[in-house]
Amino acid sequence: MSHEITEHDIDLEGFSTIRINKLKTDDFNEIYKSLSNLNLPVSAMDIRKVQSIVKDIYSGKNDDGTSIKVNITEDIDSLNNNDKILVIGSAKSIQYEHKNASSFMSDYFEIIEESNHHLIQLINQINISNQQWFPIYAFDRIYSELAKANTLKVQQECKIVDYLKGLPKTVETPHSSLQEILDDCSVTRANQLNAIMWSAWQGNLSLDEVEKFLKKMPDKKGTGYRRLLCVYDLKNNN
Repeated sequence: MSHEITEHDIDLEGFSTIRINKLKTDDFNEIYKSLSNLNLPVSAMDIRKVQSIVKDIYSGKNDDGTSIKVNITEDIDSLNNNDKILVIGSAKSIQYEHKNASSFMSDYFEIIEESNHHLIQLINQINISNQQWFPIYAFDRIYSELAKANTLKVQQECKIVDYLKGLPKTVETPHSSLQEILDDCSVTRANQLNAIMWSAWQGNLSLDEVEKFLKKMPDKKGTGYRRLLCVYDLKNNN
């Protein structure tokens, strides 16, 4: 019935003294309870549970040979240790919350392809100012109960029309493909995205080609991506 705890030193030749707490008891239930109540960030058992899956993530391949996609939350350095979460599983079965409109635009095609109703519902909870570019048409088509969908549709179209009015005449040259725009010397590099946006709005470009271009754009936080995405979204879903 003893629960005696004492300090104890272990002396090993050639090593520093190891200081431990020594427990003398025959009450093993109490030991197990104490161990189970330890508040450890990650237990050895947790590591063993996910070890094989983490190995797959390192290799970049699933068992069937398909590629594994790893998403990292933006601005991870601003998170506290207690806020960090590792989630392993199908992206279709994981529900998570986007904090801002920017996240919806960066993940636009993934959300649309998955028809993620749970995620799209969260648009009702985020603040989207009338100064922001935001593609609402496809989201509204998938989940028709968005309270501010009509307001955002008007906002989206007005921003596109107002922006196109201010573009230089050089971008208004008729082009039937993205490659024609990229090869046109009269269109400066700075105006290539504007020319693509104008031609897409006029219906001169294949929307499939515009979609492929958007998916390959490296900067999905940039205003150029957002403007072109809004044009694609409206033309493809209206």
